[in-house]
Amino acid sequence: MKSSIIESIKSLPPLSKTIVDINKVYADEESGVVDLAKVIEGDPMIVANLLKNANSALYGFGREIRNVSQAVSLFGMSMTRSIALGNSVRKLLNVDMQPYGITSEKFAEISSMQATLMLKWYKQIDRQKADKLYLATFLQETGKILIASDVIEEDESMSFQSEVEHSNNLAQLEKSYVDVTSSEVTAEVFEHWGFEQEFVEMIKYADNPSAAPDELKEYATALNIIKTIVPVNQPFSEQSINFGLRRARDAGYKYELLEDAIDDMLDTMEAS
Repeated sequence: MKSSIIESIKSLPPLSKTIVDINKVYADEESGVVDLAKVIEGDPMIVANLLKNANSALYGFGREIRNVSQAVSLFGMSMTRSIALGNSVRKLLNVDMQPYGITSEKFAEISSMQATLMLKWYKQIDRQKADKLYLATFLQETGKILIASDVIEEDESMSFQSEVEHSNNLAQLEKSYVDVTSSEVTAEVFEHWGFEQEFVEMIKYADNPSAAPDELKEYATALNIIKTIVPVNQPFSEQSINFGLRRARDAGYKYELLEDAIDDMLDTMEAS
């Protein structure tokens, strides 16, 4: 990993008190959605982002969501935590995704797409694993923020963006520019912030699932499949969908379940 990226990670500010409190509530088996809503209500930025997501066509709740309690009840604790974390992380890291050819808003939207597709797919396989994977999927592209920043600093934005536009393997492209993939950077970021080791490790190997420890291989493979189908440069393109379905089939999944989840997502997006 480039020393400049290592230094960027080391200099990251701590997560906000609200996020720390959200994590505490989520980890407490005695806590519920009411406790989580109370914590969130004290942070106007998280409230605004949560309600924006709740009223997005992507989630298809079908009615206007006007308060935090409603949103938390509909999303559940796992999804609420993921959305709050994703927004706060992007604010902390000062997002400029120009080297990837997208806006910060589009980057956030793609993260939501990836996480929603994962949930639609994996809840048909194992609901408990789906909840774990939802958070990891929502945050797995975080490393791209620091890679983009480094590429800008090195004055390589134009060449990088030109290659991103036509790339079918963003991890390989990232490696060629900064000696590391976004999954590896993301893992280092969340290790810096003290996240649980399982979460860190499943993301770390998402660009190379075959290298993952046996107990994490399924998680890393699932993350890899989703980012293949919804890459930041070609989300839900015919080619990326075909690549992803092929990887799912090769990994031994009933790829029809994933295909159904993709069709459901595309229908929702077209209707919005």
